Amino acid sequence: MAIAIVMTLIGIAVIGKALYIMTAKKDYWTEVADRLKRDSVSVKPNRGNILSCDDQLMATTIPEYRIFMDFQAAAFEDDSLWLDKVDSVCNGLSRIFPQKSASEFKQYLEEGRLRKNKNGSTGARHWPIWKRRINYNTYKEVKQLPFLNMPKYKSGFHEEEYISRNRPFGTLAQRLIGGLYGAKDSAYFGLELSYDSVLRGTPGITGRRKVLNKYMNIPVMMPVDGCDIVTTIDVNMQDLAERSLIDELKLVNGEMGVAILMEVETGDIKAMVNMMRYNDSQGNPYYAETVNSAISYRCEPGSVFKVASFLVALDDEVIPNDTSFIIHTGSGVMEMHGRLMKDHNWRRGGYQDINVARSLEVSSNIGVSYVIDKFYGSNPTRYVKGLYRVGIHEDLKLPLAGYHPPYIRMPDTKTQDRSKYWSKTTLPWMSIGYETQIAPINTVAFYNAIANNGKMMQPRFVKQIVRNGEVIRDFEPVVLKKQIAKPKAIKTMQTILEHVVSQGLGRKAGSKHFKVAGKTGTAQVADQHGSYHSGVTRYWLSFAGYFPADNPRYTCIVCIKKSGLPASGGGMSGVVFHHIAEGVMARHLKMSVEDAHDEHSVVIPEVKNGNVKGANEVLRSLGIHKQMSEEAKTSENIIPDVTGMGAKDAVYQLERRGLKVKLHGRGKVKRQSIPAGREVVKDSECVLTLE
Repeated sequence: MAIAIVMTLIGIAVIGKALYIMTAKKDYWTEVADRLKRDSVSVKPNRGNILSCDDQLMATTIPEYRIFMDFQAAAFEDDSLWLDKVDSVCNGLSRIFPQKSASEFKQYLEEGRLRKNKNGSTGARHWPIWKRRINYNTYKEVKQLPFLNMPKYKSGFHEEEYISRNRPFGTLAQRLIGGLYGAKDSAYFGLELSYDSVLRGTPGITGRRKVLNKYMNIPVMMPVDGCDIVTTIDVNMQDLAERSLIDELKLVNGEMGVAILMEVETGDIKAMVNMMRYNDSQGNPYYAETVNSAISYRCEPGSVFKVASFLVALDDEVIPNDTSFIIHTGSGVMEMHGRLMKDHNWRRGGYQDINVARSLEVSSNIGVSYVIDKFYGSNPTRYVKGLYRVGIHEDLKLPLAGYHPPYIRMPDTKTQDRSKYWSKTTLPWMSIGYETQIAPINTVAFYNAIANNGKMMQPRFVKQIVRNGEVIRDFEPVVLKKQIAKPKAIKTMQTILEHVVSQGLGRKAGSKHFKVAGKTGTAQVADQHGSYHSGVTRYWLSFAGYFPADNPRYTCIVCIKKSGLPASGGGMSGVVFHHIAEGVMARHLKMSVEDAHDEHSVVIPEVKNGNVKGANEVLRSLGIHKQMSEEAKTSENIIPDVTGMGAKDAVYQLERRGLKVKLHGRGKVKRQSIPAGREVVKDSECVLTLE
């Protein structure tokens, strides 16, 4: 009976307590429950990869880790286990991170173990083992060390995981590929930004509850990883273009450089380089990609624009006798509506009488401006409409942030805006590439249309969107204009551009192995204050063209911005174009029959001039019975002949005599700026041209 009464009272108490919790304490326990569960935790998807045209990784997402020790974990309640294993742990850490010795690791970890906390306890709870992030493989290697391989609640070893965007090729095509704000995981330029919604994927949702001091995840909606994008960029061509441009920028002390390589038939951008000059903390210059100038830097393009002017005239058929029309350029100076138009050789007497074709070959300002002013002076609107028609003004609608379409204004004499006012001098100066604003990407697209027999292609940066190896979407080549000019006009311009390289100012862009067509450009550009007369003249040097000229495969433009003379579009930008074209075509050229030889015969290698004793030793070790003849030694006070030598030997021979040497190009020494036989002047500069 007593037991029944006790049980009844206990039951009443339990029910009463339950009613109390359900009513008076309802809000409190609801708050506690909310703290212990999270029903809608967002799960980040994996960001998609960015691939080159041949499926090489250019940007990918990888996990990175920071590793820590909790010196208040269970294993440290009795320090005997730690003291027994600490030397093994530190030796292993020193092997993985050789920047620190085992003794340094031991001293550092002991500092964390013996650290006094504010609450009176001993041992840091979150002591970094290594202060920088490490990759997954390194993390696994550390995790396998003695003591650290125990469960984390016992050993105290724990980690923080980060998602990092990695570019396996480093800074290659950095501005085009783009970047992410690491902490915010948000794209801020390049293809990363343009295709962010495709690469990002869709976050998932998981429910999370705390059960017995552990969190249990209950998937609600699985995350969908981002898709991969396959770009048109060729890694080898991009690397070639970057190295060629940087070499020339260093040589001429350029402020900025741009190079774009485009496939003629498809419009695929195979390489895009944007270099700016900066100075490090010691004041030494270096070049880096920080701005996508290829699509955003609009400026007066200079003489490469003359091709558009003459193409309009040829398409309109306004020039009598076509390209045979004679222009009287005189001594290189001509007054045009109160201003003097000058050719680049006016101090040497000018070009006198030349025809239309020759005026482009030698880039005569007078020749081009005279023709355009003569046949369009009474109706400049027709000329500007012609520029729009041939595509130099086309909005390319690029999928990249920062693109600025060309600005070529229509005639307007009534506007109050001085920058838009149309005067009598506007037409002749516009015809030679001034008073317009065009980015390099538009110029290369225009030249590509000429190479493509008049068909203008939209520059393409992405070919496919792929998920798990399956193509989700193809981006087909886009034709912006089916025909920018009549076939006859296009054919005539192709012939002229080929002559510019073979017998005009563009010779340095040419090649001995294939035909090249293109046009040089040298324009004076305004400074940052919009002035042309600040004391230092800045030049925009360019060469735009395509190769091989008889069967065009690639179009390329190279632009260099520099201060002061010398400044030559053909001699500087044209040289970069030459290196890019030769490097690209070297991948496609096949060996001729003359290069074939018996594989069992001994081929005598080509030996450069220079260290004759060393060369003979190498030939003997190869079993080749040919000796290089010893040459008479040149006096230490006389400049030696270094033509035919490799760069290393040539630099040694000159610098040992007290000269300063600069190299231009690759291969053997073709020319030396100080002729052989002259007396040595200490600290004088000798420029070696290598080919």
